Amino acid sequence: MEKIISYPISVIYYLLFGLCLVVFHPIQWICLNVFGYQAHKKSVDYLNFCLLKCTNLVGTRYTIEGVDTVPKGVPIIFVANHQSMYDIVAMIWYFRRFHCKFVSKKELGSGIPSVSYNLKYGGSVLIDRKDPKQAIPVIKGLSEYIEKNTRSAVIFPEGTRSKTGVPKEFAQSGLKILCKYAPSAYVVPVSINNSWKMVKFGFFPVGLGNHLKFTAHPALAVKDYKFEELMEITEKAVKEGINEYKQV
Repeated sequence: MEKIISYPISVIYYLLFGLCLVVFHPIQWICLNVFGYQAHKKSVDYLNFCLLKCTNLVGTRYTIEGVDTVPKGVPIIFVANHQSMYDIVAMIWYFRRFHCKFVSKKELGSGIPSVSYNLKYGGSVLIDRKDPKQAIPVIKGLSEYIEKNTRSAVIFPEGTRSKTGVPKEFAQSGLKILCKYAPSAYVVPVSINNSWKMVKFGFFPVGLGNHLKFTAHPALAVKDYKFEELMEITEKAVKEGINEYKQV
């Protein structure tokens, strides 16, 4: 029944969602090329605010916990499970004070209004998942960027999104590079719940009436841990905060 009801609502939803992307694309260009980074960041923040408001039309609610405990004035590495594109939309808005930059697949770097432009010019990095060697210098560059500018990197160690909410095994390589070249950073595990339900029917129609929850766990100073210990603590914190993981 939910799927049937969602079809007409999803048409309106995606029209508004797409309109936001199209409208903000030239706004981003003007902000970046005329006014610089800070103006561009504001345009991206409010783009994602508008996208979040679009999700409210399909009954989506958000709960954000632990953001106030994230250290300020230091580089941050957010490590989160990945369930859908809505993970990114919510983190850009609700974690906006930390200037989130993402490690994304290269396919997202072209063809998507607003999204591709921000990924290419807003400080995030694009990697070819078929070429692990290419990813090393790219992620290293992101590490040095957040270290120098006191910003944050967001990495999804699962590599691809979980379609059922159950987290996949975490890969270590990306986080290891980030920690090595951003030694003053703090790692913040983030557990994401129910984002996968937005796309449980696929791209269309969208899932209705979902409550998305983002929980930022206590920060871990990179310098205080051996990487293997840091990885273990981080993965455990993320997974233990995921509902589907608790049920397995």
